[in-house]
Amino acid sequence: MDERVKLFKRAYMLSTITIMYNILEGLISTFFGYSDETLALFGFGLDSFIEVISGIGIAHMILRLKKNRYEKNDDFENTALRITGIAFYLLSIGLVCTVILNIYAGHKPETTFWGIVISAISIITMYFLMRAKLSVGMKLGSEPIISDAGCTRVCLYMSAILLASSLLYELTGIAYADSIGALGLAFYSFSEGKECFEKIKFGVNTCSCHSCKGD
Repeated sequence: MDERVKLFKRAYMLSTITIMYNILEGLISTFFGYSDETLALFGFGLDSFIEVISGIGIAHMILRLKKNRYEKNDDFENTALRITGIAFYLLSIGLVCTVILNIYAGHKPETTFWGIVISAISIITMYFLMRAKLSVGMKLGSEPIISDAGCTRVCLYMSAILLASSLLYELTGIAYADSIGALGLAFYSFSEGKECFEKIKFGVNTCSCHSCKGD
């Protein structure tokens, strides 16, 4: 089998793993986030579901690139980006509004234990996915696939925010630790939403932001 075909098969497999992982992570995170009344974990779960939509667009892009090297987005990818971008904006607004309400009401989560567990697993998973995607993208010389590895890096950052805020609350009981974590997730959600519309504007499914490129 041609080496290029093998690499594209690997890239598609990695995108599929990412989609399946985010579905599982979203289900578990929203369940425990709701039951433990931790906003950061619940928001993290919603972000995972949005990443599923983005992942479907990436998987489609990889199949398109496998057939030809023309890197301009097609209509399906632009639609996926538009839906993803709007969802990220709505998530960031929802998180900020809920944080304000939580602070006003003095709300505290019951526990952030599961936030620690889930974020730790996510950091490990995202790191290995990021490295694998970067390796495939470099070998193919494909900027969109390299960019996808960079965007996986952003997911790793969001996992780190959840881990930090969950640990801070679990160890100290600081009332606003969970809200601080949720605000961090809101910031990255807004940034990812903006990035989606920039990809549509420039017509290429690559990250233009510093954090996505990982420079």
